[in-house]
Amino acid sequence: MALAEQRDEGMAPESRGVMDYLVHNMREYGLLVALILVMVFFQIVTDGTLLRPVNVTNLLLQNSYIVIMALGMLIVIVSGNIDLSVGSVMGFIGALAAVMIVEWGAPTLVTAVACLVAGGIIGGMQGYWIAYWKIPSFIVTLAGMLVFRGASLWLLEGQSLGPFPREFQLIANGFVPDIFPAAWGAGLAELLGVRNVNVLALATGLIAAGLILWMETKSRAQNRAYGMEQEPYSFFLARVGITCLALIFILYKLSTFRGLPNVLITMGVLTIIYAFFTARTTTGRRIYALGGNEKAAKLSGIRTERLTFLAFVNMGVLAAAAGMVFAARLNSATPKAGFALELDVIAAVFIGGASMSGGVGKIVGAVVGAFLMGVLNNGMSIMGIGIDYQQVIKGLVLLAAVIFDVYNKSRQA
Repeated sequence: MALAEQRDEGMAPESRGVMDYLVHNMREYGLLVALILVMVFFQIVTDGTLLRPVNVTNLLLQNSYIVIMALGMLIVIVSGNIDLSVGSVMGFIGALAAVMIVEWGAPTLVTAVACLVAGGIIGGMQGYWIAYWKIPSFIVTLAGMLVFRGASLWLLEGQSLGPFPREFQLIANGFVPDIFPAAWGAGLAELLGVRNVNVLALATGLIAAGLILWMETKSRAQNRAYGMEQEPYSFFLARVGITCLALIFILYKLSTFRGLPNVLITMGVLTIIYAFFTARTTTGRRIYALGGNEKAAKLSGIRTERLTFLAFVNMGVLAAAAGMVFAARLNSATPKAGFALELDVIAAVFIGGASMSGGVGKIVGAVVGAFLMGVLNNGMSIMGIGIDYQQVIKGLVLLAAVIFDVYNKSRQA
């Protein structure tokens, strides 16, 4: 006992603070550490293939629709529900877009708006039974999964439909043009010793890192002014520094290939909007209250039925957006599009720290969880690991995340 006390006394207060903070916030930061370790592992075993510019771009494009749906799924799960139909709805909307554009000749903008509205209606139809008739979301969305999988087969008559016009393909396969002079890119390329540099992509990374640094510093100062508990300063510097450097590194890799993918801008804007909505708005906080204790939320005056209904409407709209991105990436709609993707989306949210019982979860966690699953898929594919082993590994990762969630709850109880 005395030896332990001597060790504690010999340990700097800052070190104790960092260790205590990590122990009590392992749920929040453990995932980020896991993502970094997984990326380092695959970067080593694939001889640097994982982080080559072309593969980084493919990684973003391949996981874009998972990330988009994970944003909506987080809200559904935080509200205490689940949606098993998102993969089938995504495939159905892709089929609808193909029929409208290829067979009916509808303009891309009209098709996009119609598909988003159709997704909202589908989400509303399911949300109505869940919110106002109190039918379990598992049952309603399981039925929806079967219905819209069959509807996709009917709409496409069992065959693939395509190709799409160039303007529709740009949704998933397009890149933002560099607005800076070509001479700037050539000069930077010569300085950095690479073939070419997209100045806009590199500048975006630097600006985004600067904004993160400014916002985090401002938030820390506000918390200090209000006397709120804060993370140790050394941990704060390390966390913000790693985040900014990682962002600059990824954008640098993109700048040496084709620049900023259109879908990356879409994902970034949606992530910022939903992160602000869940953390900074009254409605967002009410959704967490709904998932934490529905009866208490209702007694406090929250219209729980309406929130549940809107959560599923939102999920339908995002599934529709993901369906168009998926179809545009493949340049065709197929009857099997979206098959079993709901499992990847749900797994990403749970791995990202959301609780099975609702009321807990963050948008950033869902996004990181989605990319963790994406890196696992991509890395194992590069290594030549079969799809059978990939499924086993992904299942074990999901189980480990849920066990970790249960362990944290039991420890804090």
